[in-house]
Amino acid sequence: MKLTRKIAWKLLTQHTKGEGLIKHALAVEAAMQAYAHNFKEDQQQWGICGLLHDFDYEQNPHPKDHPRVGAEILQELGYPEDMIYAIKAHANHMELERRSRIDKTLFAVDELCGFLTAVTLVRPGKNIAEVPVKSVKKKLKDKAFARSVSRDDIRNGASELGVDLDEHIAFVRDSMIRVARELGLSGH
Repeated sequence: MKLTRKIAWKLLTQHTKGEGLIKHALAVEAAMQAYAHNFKEDQQQWGICGLLHDFDYEQNPHPKDHPRVGAEILQELGYPEDMIYAIKAHANHMELERRSRIDKTLFAVDELCGFLTAVTLVRPGKNIAEVPVKSVKKKLKDKAFARSVSRDDIRNGASELGVDLDEHIAFVRDSMIRVARELGLSGH
């Protein structure tokens, strides 16, 4: 199977209709591509991994199904095993060891992308380019803010990836700035 973003986008939009989940997929795609560039890995493959990591979630939100159902679909379609494994390993409930750099990176950026979106949307300018790392860290301490986002996953993700949390937040934020318009995070 030829791995293309166009085919991956079609798969995502066939299974996902919610604007928020599609924007999340775009944010994770951007972060994965940026880290792939940084690590000198395959940017297209890593981006597609980020784009598709939750493509089955809307139809299969229960942990017993997500991302297992999506992984089965990807296997049937001939997606690379390392990508499928990373998608399964990003979900803690799958209890899979994150072994490779793609596994660790997807886990590290997933929750953080959602958290950065939430932080941006409560700021007056609603512009991710104006979000300082210290504001993100302050919001991480506020358990009532974006309570569905696992703070442990954000911290553990940076640790597993071997990067400083402040640098990780800045890096992911900067990757999202590149697609801020598509994410609805470029300001008023």
